[in-house]
Amino acid sequence: MKQDVATRMLRLLGLGMRSRGVVVGVEQVRDSAKKGKIVFAVVAPDASRNSLDKVVPLLRARHIRFVEGPSARELGAAVGREQTAVVGVVDRQLAKGIRALVETGSHRAPQEDI
Repeated sequence: MKQDVATRMLRLLGLGMRSRGVVVGVEQVRDSAKKGKIVFAVVAPDASRNSLDKVVPLLRARHIRFVEGPSARELGAAVGREQTAVVGVVDRQLAKGIRALVETGSHRAPQEDI
């Protein structure tokens, strides 16, 4: 992932944290995914194997899109933690913006019909 895309994504996740549009951490993401609230997730590739084994198979089983993002330390800093393995997005518009940013690699999301 390009550094500028990662930086923009982290800023969006920070906004999501302030607006309660994201959940942070393996247990919160697992609980929200089981309830069908997670729309998109960002996983830290350097998180512990145990953490990844708890959350990634569940995301795949529930057909929740996710992306490997920046490090656990950077991801945590964006949401006010020291580090975190995963951030789950529950706000649909925020998820749409992050997904567009990651897929297009630019700050301007393509126009879509809602």
